[in-house]
Order: sequence, then structure tokens, then C-alpha cells
Amino acid sequence: MIQEFKDFIAKGNVMDMAVGIIVGAAFTAIVTSLVGDLINPIIGLITGGVDFSNKYAVLAGEVPAGASLAAARDAGASVFAYGSFIMAVINFLIIAFVVFMLVKMVNRVKSAAEKPDEVAPEVATGPSELDVLLEIRDSLKK
Repeated sequence: MIQEFKDFIAKGNVMDMAVGIIVGAAFTAIVTSLVGDLINPIIGLITGGVDFSNKYAVLAGEVPAGASLAAARDAGASVFAYGSFIMAVINFLIIAFVVFMLVKMVNRVKSAAEKPDEVAPEVATGPSELDVLLEIRDSLKK
């Protein structure tokens, strides 16, 4: 059974998957930083700093007027946090677009690398040494 496990782990697909997961986890931090630190502030400038994350509706319980979402939850109120959902959807769309653009760029680089080099045209050369020797032999036979 241990040998079967070793054979399973040694297969290329399992190792490729493990490398993909590790690189994907590291890539997540890069994309999250890109969206959170670079793209969201630009969107905030365009929209006038509108932040939906604190938008909610109180379903049950008492919440002081103007309280943040965290304060409403701390007060024990049942809240419908639609703003957090809207921000999650916006972040998802931004991340999906960024990943799409990166995959598109990687595919373009990969296809350029796989493109075969242009083949040089054949240059007409004279007869080979063997051809010359055969011609001499044939002419001596006559």
C-alpha cells in the first residue's frame, strides 16, 4: 500500500496540482493587494468615496441611528447587510477581470514562445561529393 501511495504522489498530475495550489495561494495575496490597494482607491475617487460595506437594513432589534454595521451586530440586532454583499460582488468582478487579463497575457506569451521559427528557404547547392564520384565512375565505364 505504501508503494502504491508513493507511485500516486510521484505522478506528474499530483505534483502539478500541488504546485498550482501553492502558486495560486501566493497569487491570491497579489491580486487581493492589487484590488484593495490600487484599484479600489481609484474607484473610490471616481465614485466620491462611496463605500457600500456599512449599508444595512435592520430586520429585528434596536440599533442607534447612524450606527455602523459592526455596531449594529454588536448590539445583537438582526441585520440584512446588503452593502457587504454589494462590495463582495464588486471585488469579485474586479478580481475576475484582473485574472482574465493576466491569463490573456500569459496565453499570448505562451503562444509566441510556441510559434515555430521561420524555416530558412532551401539554398540550391551543387552536387554532393558522392554524386560527383558516381558521375566519374559512370563516365569511365563508357
